[in-house]
Amino acid sequence: MIRKLIRKVLELPAGMAKRRGKLRVYPLPQHGIRRDQLSSAALRVTSRLQEAGYSAYVVGGAVRDLMLGVSPKDFDVATNATPEQVHHLFRRSRIIGRRFRIVHVMMGPETIEVTTFRGGSVDDTNETGRIMADNSFGSQEEDAHRRDFTVNALFYDPSDETVIDYHHGVKDLHAKKLVMIGQPARRYQEDPVRMLRAVRLAAKLGFEIDDATKKPIRAHAHLLKKEPPARLFDELLKLLMSGHAYACLKKLREEGLARGVFPLLDAVMDDKAGDDPFLRLSLDSTDARLRADKPISVGFLLATLLWRQVNQGWQKRIAAGEKSLPALMSAIADIEAEQDNDFAIPRRFSVTMREIWTLQARFDNRTGSRPYRFLEQPRFRAAYDFLALRSEAGEVPRELVEWWERFQRADGAECERLIAEAKESGGEEPAKKRRRRRSGGRRRSEGASEGGAE
Repeated sequence: MIRKLIRKVLELPAGMAKRRGKLRVYPLPQHGIRRDQLSSAALRVTSRLQEAGYSAYVVGGAVRDLMLGVSPKDFDVATNATPEQVHHLFRRSRIIGRRFRIVHVMMGPETIEVTTFRGGSVDDTNETGRIMADNSFGSQEEDAHRRDFTVNALFYDPSDETVIDYHHGVKDLHAKKLVMIGQPARRYQEDPVRMLRAVRLAAKLGFEIDDATKKPIRAHAHLLKKEPPARLFDELLKLLMSGHAYACLKKLREEGLARGVFPLLDAVMDDKAGDDPFLRLSLDSTDARLRADKPISVGFLLATLLWRQVNQGWQKRIAAGEKSLPALMSAIADIEAEQDNDFAIPRRFSVTMREIWTLQARFDNRTGSRPYRFLEQPRFRAAYDFLALRSEAGEVPRELVEWWERFQRADGAECERLIAEAKESGGEEPAKKRRRRRSGGRRRSEGASEGGAE
């Protein structure tokens, strides 16, 4: 009876109380993380805090990744110093956050996120149990208990190169297992986004989600619908830019989170998604660019996600007798109507999407002065890369992509030769076709290009 009461107070499921055990401190030979593997900014932040008399540790995903032999993208620091004390120590810093205040310390091009150890109590929750305010501070052990997964609750002390583990995180990491700290259902009620985080980390790391951690996800998926659209959109981008995008989308479906959470993904992950070579190619291309540390255009990525819906509408209208560009614009308008109502895509990305889609109809126009003017379009290169993906997926001839590749690199004489070659192979100058229609009203030949006007 007493044991059950203790588990309830600590919000631990059966079995988790045993797992909690005692503090483990792992020396360098047992974990292999050397201080010189940290970024210079992370090392300087922890050192300055410790020199000022505070405790300071690198914590969370960076420690996990270093133990897995992966270079972290960023470093977070946890300390017993309050946000005001941290801010006082670092001139280039700012306190941010409402639910829980943190400090961003800027050092050169790097920003280190510094958090004060969280306490065991929560300031404010709503009727569903979601944390609305959380600015209680506490000990390192309390902070470890407040973190989401055991593999994310590891603390690394650069001063003596030890790893501190309160929840068997090292053991779970070696077992490639994702285990929630505390009672999973309660933790999902506190912050429903943790369900998305579980899916993303499992897919990204190749971990299995622990049975007790997995079981409540499907039943609590509805809580995500109450999250702010902007926050869900940010989580969607994290999934898509995890370096394992397709695996994340599949995992969402497996865990019952593929429907009703992200209207954008509802449009993408239907029954035909698995047979969509363009979607798979675009996500694989994004993953490859991330692995190579190349920049990613969010607008381009979102344009690839919704292209199948745009293209289906475009081809359907062309088959019904509409001309190419008007048909494409109508198909885009249909998707934009859904976007405005449901998708919640910020305008700075939707403008890029529209431009990339609209320019697809212009690649067939390869005569006269139009190719030269097309090259001057600010979004030409993005549209060309999009065309190349379409070619790989079998939507457009490879010869069209190769023609534009040669045209971009050619000198004046070679450009004229390519335009003459294109004219011979398929089209007449659009201006000549317009003059012919005005004078004689005759229909253009079947071989003429139907690419739209500018």
